Amino acid sequence: MKTILYIIQKEFKQIFRNKGMLPIIFILPLLQLVILSNAATFEVKNMKFGYIDNDRSSTSRALIEKFNASTYFNVLTDYPTQKQASAAMLRGEVDVIMEIPQHFARDLQTEQHNILGITINAIDGAAAGVENVYISQIILSFNKNIRTDLSQISDAQIQPVIIETIPLFWYNETLNYKTFMVPGILVLLVTMITLFLSGMNIVREKEIGTLEQINVTPIKKSQFIIGKLFPFWVIGMVLLSIGLIISKLIFDVPMVGSLLLLYLYTSIYILVVLGIGLFISNFTDTQQQAMFIAWFFVVIFILMSGLFTPIESMPRWAQLITEFNPIKYYVEVMRMVMLKGSDVMDILPQLIKTLAYAIVMNGLAVWSYKKTN
Repeated sequence: MKTILYIIQKEFKQIFRNKGMLPIIFILPLLQLVILSNAATFEVKNMKFGYIDNDRSSTSRALIEKFNASTYFNVLTDYPTQKQASAAMLRGEVDVIMEIPQHFARDLQTEQHNILGITINAIDGAAAGVENVYISQIILSFNKNIRTDLSQISDAQIQPVIIETIPLFWYNETLNYKTFMVPGILVLLVTMITLFLSGMNIVREKEIGTLEQINVTPIKKSQFIIGKLFPFWVIGMVLLSIGLIISKLIFDVPMVGSLLLLYLYTSIYILVVLGIGLFISNFTDTQQQAMFIAWFFVVIFILMSGLFTPIESMPRWAQLITEFNPIKYYVEVMRMVMLKGSDVMDILPQLIKTLAYAIVMNGLAVWSYKKTN
C-alpha cells in the first residue's frame, strides 16, 4: 500500500512540476466549457431571408414585416428578379427567398386565395424542415390578420382567406441528412489526421533525441520543415481522394462542381493545418502534450465551424470568433463546390482568407522553430 501511495505522490509532483501540463488540465477544459456551451446550439434562428415583391402593395409590405418581426429570420434585402435572388443563394448570401406575385393584394380581396413561392436552401435538410415550419406559422398568422381586416371593410360574409406556400428545396431536394453531413465529415477526416500527425511528428523527434542531432547538421531550417511536412500534405490529399470516392459510391452524395477547384482549395487548406501542427509542436515537449493541445483546438474549431449547427444561430461574439476558424471556410467551400456547383469566383472570399491564414501560420511556425548551428 505504501508503494502505491509513493507512486501516487510521485505522479502528482510530476504533474505540478510540468508548467506546460497544468494549463492543459485545468484552463483549457474550462475555456471549452464556457465557449462551446454558448456556441454549440441546435436552434435555427437568424436565417438570412430575401424576398421578391412583385406587388408593391401595403398588403405585401405587411407580410414582409411579419417575417422581419420574427426572431427566426433576418430579412436582408429585396431582389428585383428571381435570377439575382438565385445568384445570391448560390453565393450563400441568403437561405430563404420568398416571391410575392403580382396582384397579391387584389387577388386576396377578390378571390380570397393566393400562392407564394418559397425557395429554401436545403443543404442542411433538418434546418430546412424547421425553416419551412416557421414560414408556415408566420403565413398562418398573417392569414388571420388579413381575414380580420377584410371583415372590417365589408359587411358581407367574408370567405376564409387562403394563402398557399409552395416550398422549393434547393441543392438537397430529398432533405437527405447525409448529403449535408458527409462533406463536413470529410473535412474532419482531412483536418484531424494531418493536424495530429504533423503536430506529433517533430515532438517525437524531441522525445527520442534525434532532433538535437538534426539541429547541429548543416540542414537549413526551411529544408528540414518542408521535408518533414510535405509527406503529410500528400497524405491529406490522398485522404480527400479516398473520401470523395466513398462519398459517391456509398452515400451517393452529388458532386456538381469542379473537383479540380476542390483539390486546389484543399491543397492550400492543408498548408494551414500543417502550419498549426508545426506551431504546436514547437511549444510542446511530448506527444501527449501535442495531442491534448491539438485536440483542444480541433474540438472548438469543429463545433464552431457550422458543421453541426448554423453559424447564424450562434451569439454575435461567437460569430466573430468563427471568422478566425479555418475549418469554417473549408466546410463552406466543400458544400458549395460539391452540392451547389460554385465556381472560383463564388469561393474567392474563402480562398483569399485561407491563403492568408496559411501564410501567417506557416510564417509563425517557421519563426518559432529553434535551430542551432
